[in-house]
Amino acid sequence: MSITIRRATEADAEALRSIYAPYVADTTITFEYEVPSVSEFAGRIRAFGAEYPYLVCEKDGEAIGYAYADRVRERAAYDWDVELSVYLRQGTHGRGIGTVLLACLVDLLEMQGIRHLYSCVTMPNEKSVRMQKKLGFEDAGRWQDSGWKFGAWHDVAWFQKHIGAGEPRPVTPFPELDDKEIQKTIDTYSKKLNLEEK
Repeated sequence: MSITIRRATEADAEALRSIYAPYVADTTITFEYEVPSVSEFAGRIRAFGAEYPYLVCEKDGEAIGYAYADRVRERAAYDWDVELSVYLRQGTHGRGIGTVLLACLVDLLEMQGIRHLYSCVTMPNEKSVRMQKKLGFEDAGRWQDSGWKFGAWHDVAWFQKHIGAGEPRPVTPFPELDDKEIQKTIDTYSKKLNLEEK
């Protein structure tokens, strides 16, 4: 068995959509009501990937998870801020895959010059909170009753992590980073996943 991380492409849309669909249909982890179409999902991969890393985790060639970053706010002062997301195929939780995938994403974002990382967790969700804490994220506040899904209001907790210090440099779009450096980072975390599986 082999676990690898790689960059997502639009060709991954159907596989990643199948991972995401149960979160939409059966949980409050995402506040989206309808599962997006394959073409819409492909558009998201294209749009997010044009600026930030969009990663796929595969086991023996089959997608079992993915992670990506997106801009938090549109004003120029927020150029160095991103929100992180990670989704795993049902049945693969609790093995550290999400944590490693997010750690890889964080390192790649730091290479771009990103400074502030945020994540949003629908509460209660102790597993996600533990993962945030393990990666060094800190509490950044709670929005009470901010999302309506499945006939109830739900709180969301925000977490933050700061990387780097001082005056920032302009953020480098992810596709413009050095391919060898990207692959070196991805290979490091793929190796870590395989070691943890043994």
